[in-house]
Amino acid sequence: VQLQASGGGLVQAGGSLRLSCAASGRTISSHLMAWFRQAPGKEREFVAAISRSGGSTYYADSMKGRFTMSRDNAKNTVYLQMNSLKPEDTGVYYCAADRWGSASETARKYDYWGQGTQVTVSS
Repeated sequence: VQLQASGGGLVQAGGSLRLSCAASGRTISSHLMAWFRQAPGKEREFVAAISRSGGSTYYADSMKGRFTMSRDNAKNTVYLQMNSLKPEDTGVYYCAADRWGSASETARKYDYWGQGTQVTVSS
């Protein structure tokens, strides 16, 4: 599976962005999908995950109520709607896919990764 993330950019605090992750190579309907982010000098951290059907979503505590992850298996794409953005949300956002496992906050459990899209939130 090849993953291509897009939609990042520069936004003021309190603003919104919608990230997309388009998959190719094979259908992602059989994959658990997730978003991670990495700020400069920090480890990659879990943001959100979504079940294969899209019926269940999981969020890191600091993103709950602000971020919404969704998927459109017909379009082979997942999304991350980010609202009420804060400067601490700045980082490179990566989408990831897991063929066999269940939702996990551990990056090494994911089999496929996109190249990342930069999100910068100014104060």
